[in-house]
Amino acid sequence: MPRPRTIYYDDARHFFLWNFEPPMDLRDAHVPVDQVAGTAVDTFIYGVARDDGLFYGTKASTMFGSDQESFASHYAWRAHHCLQSLADRGLDMLSLLVDRAHEKGMEFIASLRLGGYATMPKEWSTREGGGGWAHDEVRAHLTGIVRELAHDYSTDGVELDFAAPPGGSPHCLRFEDLPAHGHLIPEWLKHAAGVIRQRSGAPGVVGARVYPTEEINLAAGYDVRAWLRDGLVDYVAPLVYAHNLLDADMPIEWLVEAAHAADASVYPILMPYYNNEQRHYHVREFATPAMTRAAVANYFAKGCDGMYAWFMRWPLGDAERRTLSEIGDPDLVAEGEKHYVVNRRTRHTELVGFERPLPLEIAEADPDRRYQVPLYLADDPESPRVSRITLRVRAHGLVSADNLELWLNGRSLKGETCYRERAETFFPYDQWMEIHLQAVRPVRGANRLELALTRRAAGLAGAVEIEDVEVVISHGPYPSGY
Repeated sequence: MPRPRTIYYDDARHFFLWNFEPPMDLRDAHVPVDQVAGTAVDTFIYGVARDDGLFYGTKASTMFGSDQESFASHYAWRAHHCLQSLADRGLDMLSLLVDRAHEKGMEFIASLRLGGYATMPKEWSTREGGGGWAHDEVRAHLTGIVRELAHDYSTDGVELDFAAPPGGSPHCLRFEDLPAHGHLIPEWLKHAAGVIRQRSGAPGVVGARVYPTEEINLAAGYDVRAWLRDGLVDYVAPLVYAHNLLDADMPIEWLVEAAHAADASVYPILMPYYNNEQRHYHVREFATPAMTRAAVANYFAKGCDGMYAWFMRWPLGDAERRTLSEIGDPDLVAEGEKHYVVNRRTRHTELVGFERPLPLEIAEADPDRRYQVPLYLADDPESPRVSRITLRVRAHGLVSADNLELWLNGRSLKGETCYRERAETFFPYDQWMEIHLQAVRPVRGANRLELALTRRAAGLAGAVEIEDVEVVISHGPYPSGY
């Protein structure tokens, strides 16, 4: 049966081993678990692998850094020597974390990337044009790691990360090799699932990180619908790795339907950032609690069984712990202010072919051409507890002499109050349009915003670019209006 879970993931690196000096203190070794203890998080997931090694004292493969005489970065040096400092005292990082999670009342699941490993010959990697999983030795090596994680440690399960490519690891197979070797992926998954489940004591949980759309998964050789139908996985967690921008509307309805038909669960991975460095004039900004709350509300509305958070501002503070406490309770999420943000393209979404609505370029004025931006809102705008609804549109290249018209679900917003302000203090290139929706309200669920540049200022060339579309919904005890 689908199971509610509130998950927090630590990748062993950025907000853990990269940061501590060896020899490692046990209090520092417990930090990833301790920082989420006492919130709604009931499942802790540890990312045990990168292509250059495992972040624990493995016997089935290579511990991170143990095959290196020197390190190019101080943080990689730290990570290896922290792990080794534990080993020198007869301690193992994975055992410490498993035991600590159980002590704090959490499940522990180990997450394993599948594209490669430290001792794999470089020429076998699909990044180098090699065969990847077409080599029997590669699949056998990964099976050995899975067996170690499921049988030699007291983990509650293993998450198989199929979605790390291309940003985090090589693909299992080259696309051109899928017709001949694609059958190896479900065959290996079936075998790995058996290894995880067929152990002494309770069967281990089998999870899989996958891409958000069926098309992207199939292109990589992942027939996720068949995996679910055949009972190979207990849960799926959709994401685009390294995209990192909070996406409140991944199109995962197909995945929820397929998972629930197979009595499996869906846990969407909540990306941590509102903005990042890939955007002009911006530095990294973490999503606010109201933004995360909106995404969580949407995914509960789509039928997801729980939430999967990671990479939040570190060390986790009061705001982060409050968010982790809220996201486990749909009722708490429903009552709070929500800041819905339409997702933007990044080079990582483009690498996997994941289409995102923004930025949207309007090349020239054309009163007959409307551009569409989808909006999904879990809130009921007609609820008397909704006190204010504000549509926010950020435009680049727009001046007051232009005429940008907007429609919501086919209804013009001309009659609504609109305020404008500069978007940046030091870079006066963008402006926010804030439209207070009173007469024209969105609906619960899918909405459609349309935009048209009906007039361009005389003598001004160049496109208008819609950078952001957001909806802020405030709740209170009193409805708006007279």
